[in-house]
Amino acid sequence: MPELPEVETVKRGLEPSFTHAKIISVKQNRPDLRFPFPENFQSRLTGREIIGLGRRAKYLLIHLDNDETIISHLGMSGSWRIENTTLGSYYHETNKLAAHDHFEMDIRTPNGEFLHAVYNDPRRFGFMLLTKTTELEHHKLLAHLGPEPTGNGLSGAYLNEVLHNRKAPLKAALLDQSIIAGLGNIYVCEALWRSHLSPKRKSSTLGAKSAAAQKKSAILAQNIRDVINEAIEAGGSSLRDYVHADGSLGYFQHRFSVYDREGEPCPECGKAIKRIVQSGRSSFYCTHCQR
Repeated sequence: MPELPEVETVKRGLEPSFTHAKIISVKQNRPDLRFPFPENFQSRLTGREIIGLGRRAKYLLIHLDNDETIISHLGMSGSWRIENTTLGSYYHETNKLAAHDHFEMDIRTPNGEFLHAVYNDPRRFGFMLLTKTTELEHHKLLAHLGPEPTGNGLSGAYLNEVLHNRKAPLKAALLDQSIIAGLGNIYVCEALWRSHLSPKRKSSTLGAKSAAAQKKSAILAQNIRDVINEAIEAGGSSLRDYVHADGSLGYFQHRFSVYDREGEPCPECGKAIKRIVQSGRSSFYCTHCQR
C-alpha cells in the first residue's frame, strides 16, 4: 500500500497541473471504488476551480473553490496520471490498463492548457469522498490522527509522553495512526533499525522518565523524520503497483537497510537480517544491532 512519502510525491506531482485549474468535465466509469462515489459527484465537481492540494497522513486532499475538498485514498493499487490533450499526447507513457481507469477529469490550467486527469485502480481499494473544507479536521477519517512525522508535533518529548505505560510492542505503537499519522510498515522498520531499537521492544521502555529513555525517544523521533524526508526526496518506494503522477517510479527502495532484506547482511554489523510477523505485518530487523 502506498505510504506517506508516496502520497506526498503524488501530491507534488499533481500540483503544477491541478493548482487553479478549472474542472471542465468529469467522468465516472463505475459507481464505486472501495466505497460508492459521493452523491452527484460529477455535477458537484464540474465547473469548480481547484484552489490547492494538501495531504494528511496517507490521504490526498484536493481543495475546491466552493469550500469542498476531495479526500482521495490510493488504497493498494491506485494512481493518478496526467495526459496532455492540448497536444494530443500523453505527458508520460503508462503501463496501466485503461480498463482500470475508473475516474477522469478534463481540466483547463490558468495558462489555457487542457489536461486529462485519470485515476486508475486495478484492485479498487482506493476511494474518493467529498466533504466541507472547514470540517476536514473533524472528518471521521482525520479527526483522530496523530501528528505528522515531518511536522513539529513529533519530538522525543512527545514520544516519551505518548508511549508511557503502553504495553504494545514498539513496532505496533508506531503503526498506530493516533500516535503518528501516516507512518507505515516500511518506514517504521527503517527508522527502528537506524535507532538500534527492536520492533519487539515494549513501547513503555521509551516512555520512562529516565534520561536513557528520553534519549532513545529523541533519537527515534529524529530518525522517523529523516527516513520520511529522505523517502520523499527519493520519490517514495515503488512496490508492486505504485507509480508517481507522471508514471515514473520511486527509488527509496534501493536504500532499504532492512526492509524486505531477510537473510541479507545488516549494513552495520554484517549479521543476517531477520523477518518476523507482528499483527499480520512483516518486521525486518537485525537481532544484533537492535535491542
